[in-house]
Amino acid sequence: IPDNIKNRLEIHPVKWIDQVLEMALESKPEPLPQKDEIVEVPPVEPNPAAPVVKH
Repeated sequence: IPDNIKNRLEIHPVKWIDQVLEMALESKPEPLPQKDEIVEVPPVEPNPAAPVVKH
């Protein structure tokens, strides 16, 4: 790496990823709202006439 590039680097030693995110991001991301939607799926009845597929 050329010296002119290395001289312009700002090195910040960190211990935790949280510290990296604080420095790297312009603002803290907001979590998406939780959706409490529960969709009930009816059980599938076995079809004895259907052929058995082997994989």
